[in-house]
Amino acid sequence: MKKQLLRTLTASILLMSTSVLAQEAPSRTECIAPAKPGGGFDLTCKLIQVSLLETGAIEKPMRVTYMPGGVGAVAYNAIVAQRPGEPGTVVAFSGGSLLNLSQGKFGRYGVDDVRWLASVGTDYGMIAVRADSPWKTLKDLMMAMEKDPNSVVIGAGASIGSQDWMKSALLAQKANVDPHKMRYVAFEGGGEPVTALMGNHVQVVSGDLSEMVPYLGGDKIRVLAVFSDKRLPASLPMSLPLKSRATTWCGQLFAAFTSDRKSAMPITSGGWTPSRNSSKPTNLKSSAICAACLSST
Repeated sequence: MKKQLLRTLTASILLMSTSVLAQEAPSRTECIAPAKPGGGFDLTCKLIQVSLLETGAIEKPMRVTYMPGGVGAVAYNAIVAQRPGEPGTVVAFSGGSLLNLSQGKFGRYGVDDVRWLASVGTDYGMIAVRADSPWKTLKDLMMAMEKDPNSVVIGAGASIGSQDWMKSALLAQKANVDPHKMRYVAFEGGGEPVTALMGNHVQVVSGDLSEMVPYLGGDKIRVLAVFSDKRLPASLPMSLPLKSRATTWCGQLFAAFTSDRKSAMPITSGGWTPSRNSSKPTNLKSSAICAACLSST
C-alpha cells in the first residue's frame, strides 16, 4: 500500500511542468502532520519527503513535525496566522479535515487562505479488530452490533460525518442499527485508534488500510474487511472485500497545502483548489467518490 501511494505521488511530481522544476527549491523544508506520529497524516508527510528526495526536487530530507488538534484545525490556523509566506512548509490534510473546514469548524479562516498543492494519494477503508477478538469475521461483528449496539465500541481518527465515521455507519445500517446511536470514539489521527485498540480501550477500528501496514505481518490485529469491490493482493488474505450501494469504496484523501500563496514547492497535481465556487474537486475522481459517500447520509 505504501508503494501504491508512493507511485501516485511520484507520478504527480513527474507531471509537473519544466518551468516549475526549474525553480529553486526552498532552503528549509518542513511538512506538518496535524496529529501524533502514526496514521495517514504522518504517512502523507513521509511520502512527500521520500518522493521529493528521490526525484531530486530537494537535496536534504524534509523535516516532519507534529501538530495535533481539531483534526487539522490547530495546524491550519497556526500556519495561516503565525507562519504566512513560508514557501518550504506544507501541511498534510485529509478528507475529514476538509469536511470540518467546509463546515466552518476551523474558525475564521477558510479554504482560500492557503494554497492547495496536491492530492498525494488515496487509500482503501478497512475494519479491524484485535487478533484475540471473539469476532473472527465481519459477519460476527455485525451480528454483535445488531444484538447489542452498546457492546461494540468503534474508534476512528476523525469526527462524526467523516469518511471513517461513514464506514462505521454503513456497517451499522447493514446491522439494522441507527448509525447515530452506535458507540463511536473520535481520535485526532489514524495512529491513535490503533493504539487504543491495542490497549483494549476500543473493540473495533474504522480506518484506512495504510494505517494497518505496520501490523499486517504480526499477530496482534486482524483486518476483517476492506472497502473495495475486489479482494486486494495477497497482503490481506483474511480480509473480506465490501461493496456498498452508496459508493464503490470509501477511503481517505491525502492532500497538502502551504500558507505561501506563491509557493514553488513542486508537488502540484493539476492545481486542485477546494474553492467555495466548486462543489467538488474537478480532477480527483477518488475524492469525488468519497464526497458521494459522505452525501449518502
